[in-house]
Amino acid sequence: MKRLLIMGPPGAGKGTQAVALAELTGGAHISTGDIFRANVSGETELGKIAKRFMDNGEYVPDEVTNAMVKDRLNEDDARDAFLLDGYPRTLDQVTTLDEILAELGTELDGVIALTVDSEELIERLLERAKVSGRTDDTEVVIRHRQGIYTTETEPLLDVYRKRGILHEIDGMGTVEEVGARIAAVLAN
Repeated sequence: MKRLLIMGPPGAGKGTQAVALAELTGGAHISTGDIFRANVSGETELGKIAKRFMDNGEYVPDEVTNAMVKDRLNEDDARDAFLLDGYPRTLDQVTTLDEILAELGTELDGVIALTVDSEELIERLLERAKVSGRTDDTEVVIRHRQGIYTTETEPLLDVYRKRGILHEIDGMGTVEEVGARIAAVLAN
């Protein structure tokens, strides 16, 4: 599998596993957060638009996010292999991603979904807040983000399950244990 998507609720360890998984597959790690930051710091037209929303604490509209992802998937390092991290997040974005990949003459090979107990997620994120000093990781905010994930993103799992490309991985345990589970799925 060379063209992958990693999913999971906030705190499931997607970002940590994504870096290792991209190295394992030899693909580009495509994180929407990184794409937003690159476009904003590069002061691209899309970055200027995104910054207005980000500065107000709002979600960047789909049409801006979609355009940024499309641009990124067209870069040379993503031609043969990539790992999407943080996109798609909505059913509409799944449709757009399918269209983008069709234009590129490809499709997703697999979707890795990390599953973690919701109370464990809260503990992980509260601990992250203490260690990193993140003021946005309060229990109220964390629970709100979990609700958004459940409502908007979790339905994507059914889409990919029906396509036969979903691989649900137990996200509990050490980084190494979870990484080994992912590697085992990719080896089969």
